[in-house]
Amino acid sequence: MKLIIAIVQPEELPEIKEELLKRKIYKFTVSNALGQGKEIPIQEVYRGISHEITLLKKVRLEIAVNNDYVDAAVEAICKVANKYQDKGRGKIFILPIEECIRIRTNEKGKKAIG
Repeated sequence: MKLIIAIVQPEELPEIKEELLKRKIYKFTVSNALGQGKEIPIQEVYRGISHEITLLKKVRLEIAVNNDYVDAAVEAICKVANKYQDKGRGKIFILPIEECIRIRTNEKGKKAIG
């Protein structure tokens, strides 16, 4: 069992979701995130005052999968993110999961992930 954490551009999320569903990966969590890579800080003027924005909007996608689905999930994310061929498309982290428990049924391990 693995936990895949992907930090991607917000505009890529709808296409990534579509690709995951095509590969029968239905369960994932999405949250908004702020982050900075090698991007140059952006200067923005708000109410006449100049601000330097160093943390940019990102999306954090978390997918817990059985080992058989790791490659499919990574391919789905990369297929969409690599379309644009420019810098700053994001990162994917793959972490081992020691245990998973479905609260409602108390199932454990592979069965709990689904």
